[in-house]
Amino acid sequence: MNTQEALQQIRTAPLKSVYLVTGTEDYLVQEIRQAFLDRMKKDDLEELNFMSFDMEENGLGAVIDEAETLPFFGDYRLIFVENPYFLTGEKKSNVPDQDVDGLVDYLKQPLDTSILVFWANYPKLDARKKITKALKKTAVIEAAPLQERDLRNFLQRYISNENVKISKEAFDLFLRLTDFDLSKAMNEIEKLLLLAGEGGTITLQLVQDLVPKTLEHNIFELTEQILKGDTEKAYQTYEELHLQGEETIKLTAILIGQIRLLLQTKLLQKNGYQQANIAETLGVHPYRVKLAMQQVAKFPLNLLVSMYDELVENDYEVKTGQADKEMNFQLFILKTTEKIKK
Repeated sequence: MNTQEALQQIRTAPLKSVYLVTGTEDYLVQEIRQAFLDRMKKDDLEELNFMSFDMEENGLGAVIDEAETLPFFGDYRLIFVENPYFLTGEKKSNVPDQDVDGLVDYLKQPLDTSILVFWANYPKLDARKKITKALKKTAVIEAAPLQERDLRNFLQRYISNENVKISKEAFDLFLRLTDFDLSKAMNEIEKLLLLAGEGGTITLQLVQDLVPKTLEHNIFELTEQILKGDTEKAYQTYEELHLQGEETIKLTAILIGQIRLLLQTKLLQKNGYQQANIAETLGVHPYRVKLAMQQVAKFPLNLLVSMYDELVENDYEVKTGQADKEMNFQLFILKTTEKIKK
């Protein structure tokens, strides 16, 4: 079940005996975790009926013993099982021996007086393992990172519920600066809501002033400015980064990565790849591919190849002491923006 279905079930319906929480979206994981703890309070359970085991420090035998223990003045015990690494293909040293077979046997007839929650927040589980197969037959909750549309809907509802509006330009920039990551977005949204005030609007300027930019975000802006042929703004962005202490060699390396993404996107598009296929092939966020597709639509392949080759050559010349790094970077901006203007 997805997170919203799970939250509703945990808050209002009879609890299942065993849950497997998968996915790496930390904000959603914390929401689910809090829902279980709130349900425990709602049901007036004593704190003694809650236990948490870290599988990197504890054995499964202790978990099974706890699950088979009757609750203390209550209807059930709530047991969290953290870091169940034995569900993955990862090999760990200096960890307790795990009675996996004992857990598989327990899962065949779990007690309804114990609620076991396995927090398997890993990128991937080993589906071949018997224990993984057994747990996937229980109540599985997916806390996976949201797709762009779902993320937009989630944040729009959240902002709207606070009686605040957000402009389209501000929303797009906010999503980009938080890397389309729900946890990062929720860490930044509260100060925007506070400054906008009830009944107010989150503006583009507010986002620009309050949401911090990473170096990668600044290089993305620099790339956009170069591709628009805006020599003045590109120089200004470079100088600001330089004054902030960013090394030109590092800026060149990140810019090479940005142009490489554009070039790869262009080539894959020519071979019939769609946005989702490109994102999967390159291992980058779909929104980054979406932006790259919008950018490369305006430029011929040979221009992108020329930009990439020149950056790589500049990098080589600087590292071998054949050229001045600042001068080379500035010349690249000037020559490239002049080409694009023509």
